[in-house]
Amino acid sequence: MSNIIIRNATEADAKRLLDIYSYYVVSTAITFEYDVPTETEFKGRIRNTLKKYPYLAAEKDGEIIGYAYAGHFINRAAYDYSAEVTIYLDRGAKGQGAGRLLYTALEAELKKMGITNLYACIGVPVDKEDEYLNYNSMSFHEHMGYTLAGRFNKCGYKFGRWYDMVWLEKNINEHF
Repeated sequence: MSNIIIRNATEADAKRLLDIYSYYVVSTAITFEYDVPTETEFKGRIRNTLKKYPYLAAEKDGEIIGYAYAGHFINRAAYDYSAEVTIYLDRGAKGQGAGRLLYTALEAELKKMGITNLYACIGVPVDKEDEYLNYNSMSFHEHMGYTLAGRFNKCGYKFGRWYDMVWLEKNINEHF
């Protein structure tokens, strides 16, 4: 892990981040997005996120191998102390510690901002794992201290089959 650095992502990173993300859109049910966004659209997503929240990249040997960011949990003032978190790793970078480093850094930034509650929305198989979706993301989040907050049954449809969605939560600051 010592050769992985975490840094702020910028719009200039959009092409590489999109390269990582596009695999998940095309080949998995990890994201329920059907179409790969354009690089311009992805830059806009980064720009909009950075208006309020951190967007981090993990680099190894000068190449981005993953990214994580936060966003509005629900875009209403009452939820300003909560944030939704997201992470994507290059499929060849799993098991190297980049995910833990990214989330640890992201959580530290959010804690400094006064964020109290973190939420992760994760697709999971209805009954059993298949070629498009497994429980790895849920397991990663649980390993990072997230707990199950709720489950929506058969709410996502991709690759001709239904998937459940779970919400996991983690408290990172004291409620006042």
